[in-house]
Amino acid sequence: MRVDLLRSLPQARRDIEARLANKTPEIIAKAREFGAEYFDGPRQYGYGGYKYDGRWIPVAKEIIKHYGLHPGMKVLDIGCAKGFLVKDLSNCLPGLEAIGIDVSEYALNNCETEVYDKLYLGDARELCFSDRYFDLVLSINTLHNLSRADLIKALKEISRVSKGRSFIQIDAYENEKQKAACEAWILTAKFHGYPEDWYKVFEEAGYTGDYDWTIV
Repeated sequence: MRVDLLRSLPQARRDIEARLANKTPEIIAKAREFGAEYFDGPRQYGYGGYKYDGRWIPVAKEIIKHYGLHPGMKVLDIGCAKGFLVKDLSNCLPGLEAIGIDVSEYALNNCETEVYDKLYLGDARELCFSDRYFDLVLSINTLHNLSRADLIKALKEISRVSKGRSFIQIDAYENEKQKAACEAWILTAKFHGYPEDWYKVFEEAGYTGDYDWTIV
């Protein structure tokens, strides 16, 4: 089911023309290392500074409400970066066992101190957790960084480790104008498409969880 859980986030400021003018194979390659340049370097490499500012608190509250989470439940955030959402989920619902994984050693080494022991180096394509371990699995603006084949592997893993509830946010577009903007802006995404393209991926992976699109 399509669910808008990120509606409280501030609208991102994107200078698409500037991004496209500076977008080179070298910059794309550096961004895909998910290191210091991507998170905290110049905007042309990625975020242009990835700092905690509390914007994920309303999102955390919405997730808790929508999925009826309560203390003792387990939540996994795939692509947790510096752990902002893990921190806010934990603070908004004491007793919730929220953890995160990410491929970026830089992000994990520069995470929020409160969640240092809740974040782990990990790969969405091969999750090191037992079947049905988590009450909820989240992955926000991460899975589109995989190839189509690897994306299907990741979605199968999400289904395997969850108890049937999951939410993913991914790059998509609904018309040619949005497609052009997306292709001009993205640096790290390896797979993106129209909703029908994503639905085919979901079907192949057997993914039946919730989702929403990030539209540039």
